[in-house]
Amino acid sequence: MGTTGYIIIAAIALLITWLFFYFVPLGLWISALAAGVPVGPITLVGMRLRKVNPHKVILPMIGAWKAGLKLSILDLEAHYLAGGTVDRVVRALISADKAEIELNFQRAAAIDLAGRDVYDAVAMSVNPRVIETPRVGAVAADGIQLFAIAKVTVRANIERLVGGATEETIIARVGEGIVSAIGSSSSHKTVLENPDNISKLVLGKGLDAGTAFEILSIDIADVDVGKNIGAQLQTDQAEADLKVARAKAEERRAMAVAREQEMSALVRERRALVVEAEAEIPRAIAEAFREGNLGIMDYYKMKNVQADTRMREGFAKSESAEQSESET
Repeated sequence: MGTTGYIIIAAIALLITWLFFYFVPLGLWISALAAGVPVGPITLVGMRLRKVNPHKVILPMIGAWKAGLKLSILDLEAHYLAGGTVDRVVRALISADKAEIELNFQRAAAIDLAGRDVYDAVAMSVNPRVIETPRVGAVAADGIQLFAIAKVTVRANIERLVGGATEETIIARVGEGIVSAIGSSSSHKTVLENPDNISKLVLGKGLDAGTAFEILSIDIADVDVGKNIGAQLQTDQAEADLKVARAKAEERRAMAVAREQEMSALVRERRALVVEAEAEIPRAIAEAFREGNLGIMDYYKMKNVQADTRMREGFAKSESAEQSESET
């Protein structure tokens, strides 16, 4: 056998060795055996063939076995293939076991696949989290606006993590409860004197129903006084009433002006008729003379009556003028 043959054999041997250590991570296998985890080379080869990273399955499994949790490698591999995070699930199971929280692998895997951080949920069950609401504004019965900020202490509810509402729902419900509690108060002074009444009213509404959390306490962190909304509304209403009154007054004035113009037109029309009628008087008199219905004496009597009437009107005007001068 020549030198070329030895090189080929060495290359083949090197390839086989590389393939063996690729499919069977020697360090990982030794660690599993040292921890008492039953993992054989065939299992590791099968994981490689199924495109499963052995380190992301075996290392969490070693941690679980060392913590006393006998998890199945098939369950962990199936969870990995489903797109789950094996490490977070195993850490959550270990934390739940140490904290004596009831949590099995199936529920933990379901929570993880639902997009929730199961390890963070277990940590929140052990160490409750404080959520601060934004500034919530409401108006008391006396019209004074108040702004309140609440701190809500919540604990994760493992049983409702799948399908339960998130923290945003808790914040929204607490804000709604604060608005209702302030709005039902007879005076803003009552709220300022006893802000814990808001906490009691809101906490008694069962706001954590249907959510993934359990509300432990609601504490009012701050209450500030805002505007006098009642007075502002009354002012706006008074301004609106004033505008309505002005509009009605303007309408009445316009109607009066129109009526006055109508009466003026009527007076002018009647005056024109009188002038027209007066213009017919000389013609009627002449016609009466021609027909013999009016004599000369009758005509003079009529003139005397007219003169007497004009004299009386002159006296009346002079007396009115003197009376006006005496009054001034």
